[in-house]
Amino acid sequence: MEEVLAYTAAGLVGLWGVSHAVPTRSVVAGFGEISADNRRVLVQEWLAEAVTMWSLAALVVVVTVVGGGTSTADWVYRVTAGSLLVLAALTALTGARTGVIWFKICPVLLTTSAVLLLIAGLA
Repeated sequence: MEEVLAYTAAGLVGLWGVSHAVPTRSVVAGFGEISADNRRVLVQEWLAEAVTMWSLAALVVVVTVVGGGTSTADWVYRVTAGSLLVLAALTALTGARTGVIWFKICPVLLTTSAVLLLIAGLA
């Protein structure tokens, strides 16, 4: 059961990372006329969050494949869950306060993934 929860959490986070990377150009365009430097920073930050999500998802998958059911895997799940909760809180305090529905979904999805990992770490 631990593995199913971990893989589900990793899948959610990994796919959410894809959902960040794919619309990057249109998201940045939504800010209208901004300087080239500001556009570069927006692209950087938008893609950095996608890379972070992919990295966390990959870490969970690798540790589950290599050492699922061990105390090391449990601790990786807990630390990853903590990271996801920090990202969820950051988004809840910033982007989710806008009218954009995807920003409102993000904290829920990240928190759900964190809870799955915490349960996996206890199993």
